[in-house]
Amino acid sequence: MGVFDRYAPFVQDFIFAHEWENLRGIQVAAGEAIFDTQDHVLLCASTASGKTEAAFFPILTEFWEDPPASVGALYIGPTKALINDQFYRLEELCEEAGIPVWHWHGDVSSSHKAKLMKRPSGILQITPESLEAMLVRRHAAVAKLFCDLRYVVIDEVHALLRQDRGGQCLCLIERLSRIAGVEPRRIGLSATIGDPEAVGAFLAAGTGRNTVIPRIEEPPRTWRISMEHFYNTDPQADDGGARSSGNTVEADVVSVEPRDGRALSPCSDSFGAKDAPAELRAGIVPARPEARTDTAPVNADPGMGYIFEHTRGHKCLIFSNSREEAEEVCTTLRAYCEFNGEPDRFLIHHGNLSAAIRESAEEQMRDDASEASIVATSTLELGVDIGRLERAFQIDAPFTVSSFLQRMGRTGRRERPPEMWFVMREDQPEPRTLLPETIPWKLLQGIALVQLYREEHWVEPPRLDRLPYSLLCHQTLAILTSEGELSPAQLASRVLTLTYFHRVSADDFRELLRHLIRNDFVEQTEGGGLIVGLAGERVTSSYKFFAVFQENVEYTVRSGSEEIGTLCAPPPPGEKVAIAGHVWIVDEVDHERHLLYVTQVKGKVPAYFGEVAGDVNTHVLERMRRALEEHAAYPYLMPHARARLRQARHVAESSHLTDGPLVCLGENDKEQTMWCLLPWLGSYAFLALERLIKIKCADELGIKAFSSSRPYFITFVMREDERAFFSVVCDAAERLEDPNELLYPAEVPYFEKYDELVPESLIRKGFAEGVLDVAGMKERVAEWGRRLLEAGRA
Repeated sequence: MGVFDRYAPFVQDFIFAHEWENLRGIQVAAGEAIFDTQDHVLLCASTASGKTEAAFFPILTEFWEDPPASVGALYIGPTKALINDQFYRLEELCEEAGIPVWHWHGDVSSSHKAKLMKRPSGILQITPESLEAMLVRRHAAVAKLFCDLRYVVIDEVHALLRQDRGGQCLCLIERLSRIAGVEPRRIGLSATIGDPEAVGAFLAAGTGRNTVIPRIEEPPRTWRISMEHFYNTDPQADDGGARSSGNTVEADVVSVEPRDGRALSPCSDSFGAKDAPAELRAGIVPARPEARTDTAPVNADPGMGYIFEHTRGHKCLIFSNSREEAEEVCTTLRAYCEFNGEPDRFLIHHGNLSAAIRESAEEQMRDDASEASIVATSTLELGVDIGRLERAFQIDAPFTVSSFLQRMGRTGRRERPPEMWFVMREDQPEPRTLLPETIPWKLLQGIALVQLYREEHWVEPPRLDRLPYSLLCHQTLAILTSEGELSPAQLASRVLTLTYFHRVSADDFRELLRHLIRNDFVEQTEGGGLIVGLAGERVTSSYKFFAVFQENVEYTVRSGSEEIGTLCAPPPPGEKVAIAGHVWIVDEVDHERHLLYVTQVKGKVPAYFGEVAGDVNTHVLERMRRALEEHAAYPYLMPHARARLRQARHVAESSHLTDGPLVCLGENDKEQTMWCLLPWLGSYAFLALERLIKIKCADELGIKAFSSSRPYFITFVMREDERAFFSVVCDAAERLEDPNELLYPAEVPYFEKYDELVPESLIRKGFAEGVLDVAGMKERVAEWGRRLLEAGRA
């Protein structure tokens, strides 16, 4: 029998009703894996490929034939928006079969939840945070709710692998399985996984089962991509050479084939090209006009004007990389509407908004008649289907190939090609701007992300081997809160046998427990048992306890008795910050009272690590370097972007910027030389190198005025020459045995949400051995050493 023939009648009826002519490859592969094995399954396929249906058609068929005695399938989604979207999709599918679909998160009514508690059945859709709350607050009901749980479906599994949230998800599944006495199969869904085998092993961890990862040949799809660059003030990089005539053109055939068969074509507002110049008809240089200047307010941002013009009459998503930027962009675009006497057509969506505002925006976007556009962060990056989206805009480059693919995949549904318009923005370089600051780093990063997937089908591999002490603390308190008094041995058995803590030693856990007891987060009873202490109750009684992702905590900045303002994620003592138009050095951080004491200084401030919103992989930086070195033309670059790339390549070639990692920027007034180091390393390896130089090498080399623009370059003034620099740095890296040596003496790098409850020694160890990429740094420095040795022999 084929997979379709094995489906339940109501599933077959659903397929006929939607006029599907055949099953997609992912649906056939998933059906075979779920029907024919008892293994876990990891389904990797492009967005809008039908992964959700691929997983649930076989599951619902089983439930039709043999109804579960409790909730039979648990669907874990990373966002409320995704839960809501999938709820409506599954409810339609299951209605005829009488299989209930429940959803459970903070915005769901208590009456809906009460019905599930009375009649546990069917499919439950839930976020990790709500599942944690259920295990803690409804511990006694868990066994009844899930006594016949057969499947756990984890959607957008790549998103749950970031930081502690993926570890929490794995811990929750293990805890629930132990309480309910079940061994459910795990099914992971994702469009963007860089190392499927590693994720498959992670999915199966602690279960003794294998993970089936079907290999599917997907049909070729055309991507429509453009990338334009804007200075925030005119003139633009091409000096006005490509002005709009009021019409847009597109090459009839511009097709570049990545290895996976996806064609690439430029984006445009029109599809005819008979009036295009010859080079366009030949498919070499696609074009697009700039935004009309007569629609822009005074002192307008050209990039925002471009987005305003090319969203008119279209339903679009506009992605930004932060909530602050999303607010600024939405406000600016609404100002354009007001200036032009047009109705407001821009919505906003991010995690700090109320549920009502977010759901209202989602509902408006689902209306096919709507021509509104929505400014969003990663909250709409994941698999939410919000209707007939025509194109996505990306302001600057995202941090990862995975994010680029997810965001582009929000479009291209309903048989249209996915379409992404990148809008890169930067300030005009000043005449005395340092050489590395004249390079358009975000433009290069955007090119690298696109090219890596086109050329190699490469996506960032997950980081699955951390030292998660913050999560260890959280799960310890969660288990004690839910189960009540436990002996130290029982608690250690409950916690340390959770697979995610395989790197945590018994000594580490003992140190954590002693610290929690000393600070009253855990209390030891007269009989020697352990319960949650008074300080612990204040933490666990808050609804915020259930989430392990870090929330923005503002620190008040003070200089003496004067209050300067507020900052999030403050740097350690000795680092600099910028606020109120000045530069300050951090004297002291009071984490308990959220105070930052500073002294005003002169100089330039590097971006602090804690405020980096994403982790850029080393492979992306290396591809950025190649984009500077090569002479290739990228068909998706628009006129300003092409001109800006030509400028950057000319600067790089004339200054030998990519010939070696260290570039001389000239001598200063004190007969010391200023240098620029370009290591082409990802965020965490870059940070490890930065600390190696500052902590281990700066005094010996006479380094001063050290300034870092992570993860692109470092500038500094140095007494010694280039050869001495490489000799000292290579020697320091080779002699570095303990990563903890890369921490400052007074530094306690709080990185995750519950780090403040963990002993300082474990925080330092977790950061040094689980966050910093010391191995990547040492590998790059060893390359420099070999090059230095070869040069000496020559």
